[in-house]
Amino acid sequence: MALSETTREQFPVRVFGGPTAFFEYGGLRFLTDPTFDAPGDYPASGGPLLTKTAPSTGNPTELGPVDVVLLSHDEHADNLDRSGRALLADVPLTLTTPGGGKRLGAKATGLADWESVELDRPDGGTVTVTGVPAVHGPGPREEVEAFTGQVVGFVLTGDGLPTVYVSGDNASLDAVRETADRFGPVDTAVLFAGAPRFAALFDGEPLVLDSAMAAEATRILGARRVVPVHYDSWTHFTEGHDELAAAFAAAGLTDRLDWGQRG
Repeated sequence: MALSETTREQFPVRVFGGPTAFFEYGGLRFLTDPTFDAPGDYPASGGPLLTKTAPSTGNPTELGPVDVVLLSHDEHADNLDRSGRALLADVPLTLTTPGGGKRLGAKATGLADWESVELDRPDGGTVTVTGVPAVHGPGPREEVEAFTGQVVGFVLTGDGLPTVYVSGDNASLDAVRETADRFGPVDTAVLFAGAPRFAALFDGEPLVLDSAMAAEATRILGARRVVPVHYDSWTHFTEGHDELAAAFAAAGLTDRLDWGQRG
């Protein structure tokens, strides 16, 4: 299906390191998985120690007002840290997992698979945000969630607007296929990557897309543009910029990569 000229317009995405990205869409200001804490060690309740190696490339005070946080999950410090939790208090709406919606209070709404909310645009019309499947590790979802918890991805749509996919901490190409079947092709995919691994979990298999899987997800989605996030600033991320660039080059998809705006 041909895309309108309006849909073809790409909007800037600002990346802060880790899974945190900011963009304006339909007149609304969106932030993904806010993580702004300083480098250091962050204990995880019932899980491995997480070590942040680099500061964020900006801080929340530089953002101005945020209308919506798209939070793939609230249970891991590399997706929601102390600074991120503080920021949520000033954000009118946080969209997250069903469990997170219960834990985070009145301003948070949990989205099950294919559940949608409509948000009023400042100049009229609406933006629809739909929760889509995500699996935080290899294997069947019900088995993975027992160890790593619920995760949700998001698709944003609206009249005259591009289709945007935010994967969250997803390692399942089957989940990507399900999303593509309903919403593809997509115009912009914010893909969480980095191949995070822990030897004690799933025999060291990636908990989020590795670089080759991110390239394959791009093909599955028919994504015109991919902004990768969640591939730097933490020691458990095992593949970074160079591995992503090489994987997209090998797949003939280099022209789809957009590394986002920093600082």
